[in-house]
Amino acid sequence: MNTESKEISVGEKTKIGGSLPLFLIGGPCVLESEDHAVSLATQIKGVCDMVGIPYIFKASYDKANRSSLASYRGPGYPGGLQILENIKNTLDIPILSDVHETAQIERAAQVLDILQIPAFLCRQTDLLVEAARTGKPINIKKGPFLAPHDMKNIVDKVLSQGNTNIILTERGTSFGYNNLVFDVRSIPIMKNLGFPVVIDASHSVQKPGEKGVASGGEAEFIPHVAAAGIVAGADGVFLEIHDNPPKALSDGPNSLLLNNLKDVLNTLMRIKSAIKSKENPI
Repeated sequence: MNTESKEISVGEKTKIGGSLPLFLIGGPCVLESEDHAVSLATQIKGVCDMVGIPYIFKASYDKANRSSLASYRGPGYPGGLQILENIKNTLDIPILSDVHETAQIERAAQVLDILQIPAFLCRQTDLLVEAARTGKPINIKKGPFLAPHDMKNIVDKVLSQGNTNIILTERGTSFGYNNLVFDVRSIPIMKNLGFPVVIDASHSVQKPGEKGVASGGEAEFIPHVAAAGIVAGADGVFLEIHDNPPKALSDGPNSLLLNNLKDVLNTLMRIKSAIKSKENPI
C-alpha cells in the first residue's frame, strides 16, 4: 500500500501531506458570532504555534444538514463568508468551510483556501465538479454510508477537471441507528489513492439524531480516535473545538474542549514522529 500522500499547498504559506508533519483542521462546528469565532481561532492558533503544528481554521457559515428544522444553521450565505474572510485576513491563517450548493462555490472560492464537500453530499457529481473547477484544494468527507474504497469514484470526479489538490477525510461509518464506528482500515485504504487523509475524530464519535431533534456524541473518545487514526497513517486531524461545548449551538457533544487541545496535539505529534520513518505504521 502507498504510505506517502501527495503534498498540497493550502493558501500562500501552508503545505500539508507528503512527508510533512501533522496538521490540524479545527474550530467550532458553526459560526456562532464573529467575536466568538475570532476568539476561538486566535486561541487555537496560539496552541498550534506553541506546539509547532500547521493550522487551518474550520467553521461552517451554513449548516444545511441539521437534525431539525429548528436547529441553528449559522449566519448563512453570504454573510458567514464575510466573517470567515475577516478571520483569514486578521489572523493570517488558511480557512476551510463546507459548500452545499453549486451556486455558492464561485463566491466561496474567493474566500476559502479549502472547499469542503460534506459527507452526505460526497457523491453529488455537480457539486464535486464545480468545486474542482476552482482549482482550490477540495476536502471530501467520506459519507458514513460508503466503504473507503468507494472514494476512488469520487476522487475521479475531481480529477476529471484537472484538479489534483484533494484531501480525503474519514469521519465514521453508520453502525445501526444513531451510532457511528471508526474503522481504522479506511485510513490506509484511502491513503492508497495517493492523497492526504485526515481523521475527523469529532464526527467519528457523534451519535446522529440520538436526541431526536439533535445529535449526541461521546467527546471523551475523541483523543483515542484521533490517536488511532494517526497510528493508521492519517496525515492530519480534524477536530471540532469549543471553549464551552455544553453551550455550543451545534455539535457540542462531539466537540473537544479547548483547554484539552494542547495535550491532545502533543500526544498526536509524538505518535506521528514515532511512525514517520516507518513504511508501514502498524
